[in-house]
Amino acid sequence: MENYMEVKFKAISVNEAFARVCVASFCLGLNPSIDELTDIKTAVSEAVTNCVVHAYPNGRGDVVMKCYIFDNEVRIEVCDNGIGIEDFEKAKEPFFTTKPTEERGGMGFAVMESFMDSVELEKNGDCGLKVILTKKILRRKAVAVGEEC
Repeated sequence: MENYMEVKFKAISVNEAFARVCVASFCLGLNPSIDELTDIKTAVSEAVTNCVVHAYPNGRGDVVMKCYIFDNEVRIEVCDNGIGIEDFEKAKEPFFTTKPTEERGGMGFAVMESFMDSVELEKNGDCGLKVILTKKILRRKAVAVGEEC
């Protein structure tokens, strides 16, 4: 492992943007392309939003986001201690939602899978969920200020 960070925040919708900024800043050391960075931010946004919307029906809980860099790969774990998911395969089906009366499309995991190299789901201890997102980043030479590309 080359680098690691962990951040814990309240599971409220405003912190979805915070998570995106944190993960983007952390990944800058890999010198990702704009597209790679956007993919990562979008997947993290979906994972955190799932925690906010689904993990804590009573509205009280935390999200823990851990990020690791291994060579040219970033691994992001988004964890909650909420109610969990009974059927991982069902939850990953496009258009499946546990909140059909709300404006939810049921596309969160499909979006994550389309932007990342892999998406894994694990139980987080006795309760809750851990979403593990991984993406390989094409290594590019960093260009110093004043240098030509």
